[in-house]
Amino acid sequence: MLRNEWSGCVGASRHAGRWMVVVVAALTTARPVASQEPMPLEGLDLRLAPIVAMQPTLQMTMPMALIHTEAALAALQPVLAQVPLRLVPKMSVPLSGLGTLGSGAAWWRSEDVLQSPDSLWRAGREALNRGDYGRAAQLFQQLRRTYPRSEYMGDSYYWEAEALRRQGGSDNLRAALDRLREQGRRYPNAGTRRDGEVLAARIEGELARLGDADAAERVSQRVDDARPRGQQQADDELRLAALNALLQMDADRALPILEQVLQRRDAGSAELRKKAVFLVSQKRTARTEEILLNAARTDPSSEVRAQAVFWLSQVPTERAVAALDSILFQSTDREVQEKAIFAISQQRSARAGRALREFAERDDVSEDLRGKAIFWLGQQHAGENQAYLRELYGRLRSSELKEKVIFSVSQQNSAESQRWLIDLALNPSEPTELRKKALFWAGQNNRVPIADLVRMYDTMTDRELKEQLIFVYSQRRDREAVDKLMDIVRNDPDPELKKKSLFWLGQSRDPRAEQFILDFINNP
Repeated sequence: MLRNEWSGCVGASRHAGRWMVVVVAALTTARPVASQEPMPLEGLDLRLAPIVAMQPTLQMTMPMALIHTEAALAALQPVLAQVPLRLVPKMSVPLSGLGTLGSGAAWWRSEDVLQSPDSLWRAGREALNRGDYGRAAQLFQQLRRTYPRSEYMGDSYYWEAEALRRQGGSDNLRAALDRLREQGRRYPNAGTRRDGEVLAARIEGELARLGDADAAERVSQRVDDARPRGQQQADDELRLAALNALLQMDADRALPILEQVLQRRDAGSAELRKKAVFLVSQKRTARTEEILLNAARTDPSSEVRAQAVFWLSQVPTERAVAALDSILFQSTDREVQEKAIFAISQQRSARAGRALREFAERDDVSEDLRGKAIFWLGQQHAGENQAYLRELYGRLRSSELKEKVIFSVSQQNSAESQRWLIDLALNPSEPTELRKKALFWAGQNNRVPIADLVRMYDTMTDRELKEQLIFVYSQRRDREAVDKLMDIVRNDPDPELKKKSLFWLGQSRDPRAEQFILDFINNP
């Protein structure tokens, strides 16, 4: 019966036969120890039990002394370690043919005495994924102790280190570093080795933040030793990890290292310098402004200069504003100028506002850049900017820039700005498209009285403007807006305008609109 139970278990697997051949071959080729003395059954490695139990005929054809020898057991260890757990029957019966193990009947359960490296590996990763970091670390340790020849050995160090890092605390972080160093010594070609080096840099940064001076020194050394080598991409990952670790350190230690990085001028370090610029911006000290200004003016990479200019927006000093003003007007690099416009717009000084207004009027720069200056002027609610934009509109020749001004004025909540939009929409000397833009943005602001918008419909003769007003009414939640749409359906002689009003009434949440449409269908 036992043989039938095993056959039923392994018969579904196409690998079972292969494993049996390997096991039998190991048994028949193992050399007994010199003494030829049988091992006591109490010392028999229980992992042999399923092999003997599933093949009773094996006991008849092979000397039991051979099975009991230490040499045979040693030969079978690596073989049995690779037998997938799913191929071993789950049974609880006396081991016939093996006698009695100790006193009383011995019972064997596969889940208690036989595990596979696959099952331990999966269990460790699953524990890590569900946040059971202590258990995960234990499982990866157990994997190495139990299956020292497993294919998972090298990578288990990395994943145990990751589990320890996530547990946190100085002791766990140092233990994680020890595991990664051991991986480097014993398994330099492990698949996770490069990731392990990056992880080590991250852990050292966390230790530095916790006050570990040795870790802080190693972080500094990692950055200082970083030089372009053969594996450029992999090395960059390590250097970036080392730079990220600096974010954990105090400014007094981190800034000198970051300055050294920014002094490099080789093309291969541009990405590192960009990262260094960001890290400098996060260290708010008296030196921050000077370092960023130097990078913005002297770095050979346009991208690095642009990043330095961008982060100067976080430095609220007159010196920074003056430098940004100079960069904006003197630079010929469009990306740098765009970042300078943004950085200046974030400053709250009178000089910053003047710089944006002067730039918006320049005819020797692209309309796109001027438009960005106009946009950011609209985001500042200073009264002088509001008056300036309304006045600037009349001096502009570009319709595109005029549209930018209309939008920027609409962002101001003052009564003067909203009145200006209405007047522009009513001005017959303005192009229709610009009047439509003014109507649209006026309608989006609830500060414009709906009564003013309703009166406008009957004063207009341009059909496009009337269509725009119908749309504006549809976007308002005022009762008067729905009343006007129903009035247009009843009284406007233009059937197309009636259709548009009916359509938007159908989208209304006003309960009166539904009844109105029903009545209109029954009595058009």
